[in-house]
Amino acid sequence: MARLLMSCSAGIFLLLGTLHLVYTFIGPKLLPRDLSLRASMQAVSPVITGETTMWKAWVGFNASHSMGAMLFGLIYGYLAWSHGELLFGSVFLLALGFAMLAGFLVLGWLYWFRIPLAGITLALACYCASILIHRF
Repeated sequence: MARLLMSCSAGIFLLLGTLHLVYTFIGPKLLPRDLSLRASMQAVSPVITGETTMWKAWVGFNASHSMGAMLFGLIYGYLAWSHGELLFGSVFLLALGFAMLAGFLVLGWLYWFRIPLAGITLALACYCASILIHRF
């Protein structure tokens, strides 16, 4: 049961990351409602460098954010099924995974909207439940 719950947690993150990556490059879901904002973002560079635009940074940050969630899902899902004893026996891996999910939960609470927040909350609940079930 612990492996299944860990895999559910990982699967939720893999799904959220994959959907976010698709939405980054396909369709209007991550485009600003105000088209003039997009035009401004395409014309303005961030203070740190003139080598990119705010629009390119926006797309790149969204894509890399997606890839991070996908990587978490793939690694923890793989470890849960193929190397469960390694995963559940490693305080480092369990703490790292918890910190990642808790960090996403805080970001979701502060900056995002209810659908990703609900998914992150469910993923964290499955993650914690998997550890508790494995330990007890």
